Amino acid sequence: MQQIVIVGASAGGLATAEALRRMGYEGAITLIGGETHLPYDRPPLSKQILTGEWQPDRLPLRRSEDIEAMGLDLRLGVAATGLDTAGRTVTLADGTPVPYDALVVATGVRPRQLPGTESLAGVHTLRTVEDALAFKERLLPGRKLVIAGAGFIGAEAAAVARGLGVDVTVLEAAPLPLAQAVGEQAGQFLARIHRDHGVRLHTGAQVAGVLGDDSGVSGVGLSDGTVLPADDVLVAIGSLPNTEWLHGSGLSLDNGLVCDEFSAAAPGVYGVGDVARWHNPLFGTVMRIEHRTNAAEQGMAVARNLLNPGALRPFAPVPYFWSDQYQIKIQAYGNLRGHDEALIVEHDPAERRLLVAYRREDRLVGALAVGLPPKILRTWRALIAAGTAWEAAVSDPAVA
Repeated sequence: MQQIVIVGASAGGLATAEALRRMGYEGAITLIGGETHLPYDRPPLSKQILTGEWQPDRLPLRRSEDIEAMGLDLRLGVAATGLDTAGRTVTLADGTPVPYDALVVATGVRPRQLPGTESLAGVHTLRTVEDALAFKERLLPGRKLVIAGAGFIGAEAAAVARGLGVDVTVLEAAPLPLAQAVGEQAGQFLARIHRDHGVRLHTGAQVAGVLGDDSGVSGVGLSDGTVLPADDVLVAIGSLPNTEWLHGSGLSLDNGLVCDEFSAAAPGVYGVGDVARWHNPLFGTVMRIEHRTNAAEQGMAVARNLLNPGALRPFAPVPYFWSDQYQIKIQAYGNLRGHDEALIVEHDPAERRLLVAYRREDRLVGALAVGLPPKILRTWRALIAAGTAWEAAVSDPAVA
């Protein structure tokens, strides 16, 4: 193998390139990215960058000299626009063809937009460092911020904004924030934390449109006729996988790049990170994970499979995610979505501590902790990784 091309210069793409070099691959590696920046960390965009704790120079995942030492053919600031799998060629936005022997797709996701708001001043999304810096400038005491979407980005931004003295209203179409991801009990617990910090949380809310004129946003209209005044609107209603450039390639696209248990989408083509929808044999289901840890782990797994085609290993992780809100750390392991039961193991609202275990059929599949030491959750992770039966897990004295 002489030429490996990685499309996507973020955490997953960089992890793949680093692992290839670490495992002894000395051939050419081309790393393509639509942004002009060297690979940088995105989770701090909705936390430390907004608070001002970090400046943008802390975001890069590696120093420029470390990137240079890897001997990469860096193509930054130019996106991939097409793929010819028969000819094994990626086409860039400037028309340049880039041949490959093996291809890694790590193009991530982009925020969903509210239709008709793309050019309206004061409407924000959070995906790039430029997004975060522009939004940060608007977070001033007394300003009115409406956040559409109570997922992790919306919730983290709400927490930061309240800490900066911003008047915050969060709109969520579901009955509870994050309920689809973490369940009803955890959703209620997190909703209470936000309300205790002065966030006005409207659940079951349907946005009809964003109001404004040439001077910018003035409010958000709901389907019931309510109009909420707003100086700014953050759209945090989910994301879309960046797969448009793969149309016509013959690859299977369905809410991401469809991959098998080895993260392979086709011979010589692999998916990594947020864009990859792969079969995780540990849980026996297809999943697409939009979390930093998964991107790095999948990049390392793909690098190993690329260099060992005769001894492929399934990518079967216990997914992990975390969120920081109001100096409270929320952490979870496993596949929480689609659970059949969520059992509260520990619940102390006064201390803002919560531990929930999740069951699907007769098996432990997940655990979530709020305000608890990491070592507690690691014990649950080991049980999930072992495929522990539900009754055995919840009766284990080590986790009781």
